[in-house]
Amino acid sequence: MRRLAVLGSPIGHSRSPALHRAAYARLGLDWEYHAIEMDGSRLGGFIDGLDASWRGLSLTMPLKQDVLPMLDHVDEVAQFTGAANTVVFDGGSRRGFNTDIGGIVRTLAESDVRRVVHGAIVGAGATALSALVAMAALGAGDVRVLVRRPGAAQPVVELGRRLGVVVEESPIAALADIDDADLVVSTLPGSAGLDVVPNPTLAATAPLLDVAYDPWPTALGASWLEGGGRVVHGLGMLLHQALLQVRIFVNGDPNAPLDDDDDVLAVMRDALR
Repeated sequence: MRRLAVLGSPIGHSRSPALHRAAYARLGLDWEYHAIEMDGSRLGGFIDGLDASWRGLSLTMPLKQDVLPMLDHVDEVAQFTGAANTVVFDGGSRRGFNTDIGGIVRTLAESDVRRVVHGAIVGAGATALSALVAMAALGAGDVRVLVRRPGAAQPVVELGRRLGVVVEESPIAALADIDDADLVVSTLPGSAGLDVVPNPTLAATAPLLDVAYDPWPTALGASWLEGGGRVVHGLGMLLHQALLQVRIFVNGDPNAPLDDDDDVLAVMRDALR
């Protein structure tokens, strides 16, 4: 028996247990996966108290950043973004990974979005950093970050310099004026309100990846759909980043496919319905 869990607060709405349980059942693994309410102040003590039956953890914000000092090794993507959403316990070592970027790229590919030139990101938290890395991987040369609080995008701007992407901060009200982006990624919580109507040209021409999935559609997603635009559901990112987590927990490597990788993805997708 191996044990795993997703940690966060609040965590009751998480779909991760359904995804992971479906995957391990398909792989014939008698592994447990639960959701555990957790905040940063208790995270270190929790990890220190885990016994050898534990294989790994999935983490939500802000634990993705809180966990970094507790790890022995983090992959390059987690180093770039300053956030690890996956921890695997391997021979006494704690290794951290970030599968959010892979989740974004893979779900966009399913929606036939494989190239970005001009991007826009709504919000500037840890997920915005992952969205920027994903856009850079798809070829973006410039990205506008839309925020409510001036200066909030500074970490994204600094990461852009490291990636060779020009990042400009703008107020969220600029959504009413932007018309040249070919991909918009919203990293706002699902409950976040929206005080601006997106430019109709932008909504009609640029797909929106809305990483939130509860409630659905979000205020921004609803505005996009009302304008006749295309919205990529946040559950797609959740699905694909979870598959990469399963690869890590089973094979120790997000790039090492599982046996019957496509079938595992299919049963995980069914678990979301």
